[in-house]
Amino acid sequence: MSDLHYRLPHYDWLVKAADDVDVVVLAGDLADVVSPVPLDVQSVVLTAYLTSLADKALVVASSGNHDLDGPGATGEQEAGWLQRVEHERVVVDRASVDTGGVRFTVCPWWDGPLTRDEVGAQLAEAAADRPDLWVWVYHSPPAGTVLVRDGRREFPDHDLAAWIEELQPDVVISGHIHQAPWAKGGSWHARLGRTQVFNAGKQIGPVPPHITFDTEARTAHWFGVFDSETIALG
Repeated sequence: MSDLHYRLPHYDWLVKAADDVDVVVLAGDLADVVSPVPLDVQSVVLTAYLTSLADKALVVASSGNHDLDGPGATGEQEAGWLQRVEHERVVVDRASVDTGGVRFTVCPWWDGPLTRDEVGAQLAEAAADRPDLWVWVYHSPPAGTVLVRDGRREFPDHDLAAWIEELQPDVVISGHIHQAPWAKGGSWHARLGRTQVFNAGKQIGPVPPHITFDTEARTAHWFGVFDSETIALG
């Protein structure tokens, strides 16, 4: 899932749901910059949630635009608090991890050309000796898909689309465009060539929108609060 935006009841639900999965993927915007709670306080609370999740499952978490808390080594904005989470089963920006025949490559939200180039180099490096299933976690959905539609405008990520065309991952898990699954002409899933791209969306309710991947049955099941759907992977 993605775009939890510091909605703590959704994190509480997720901690319970983690009992039934091997991997939890959070595709950005864990925090919320418009919350009255300061970001440095949010980061403490979110670190505790990530640690609780990691006690149950492998956690793969990328940053989104709401997670940035200051300049990094490049001088461009990054989610420094996320990099400082200390748990061996929390995998964050700029890292890849292999588990159960799947490689997860976790990309930061890039705020400028230097970080963008780092992401491109990271993806090229992670392509070496890739396993049967290669998954990217990247907050913004790619250009050329209906996942960029919010019902009024489109917010395409052309760099991601170019990297997908070049390296052809199997799956990309994104977010950012909250309304995409419900917008006219939108969806929670799309294809770019052989790559399947997903965006669970963001909605109200006690259970957040989420996608459950079964790598043995090769299915992706979307729970969209008001609707649900299952499609085949591959």
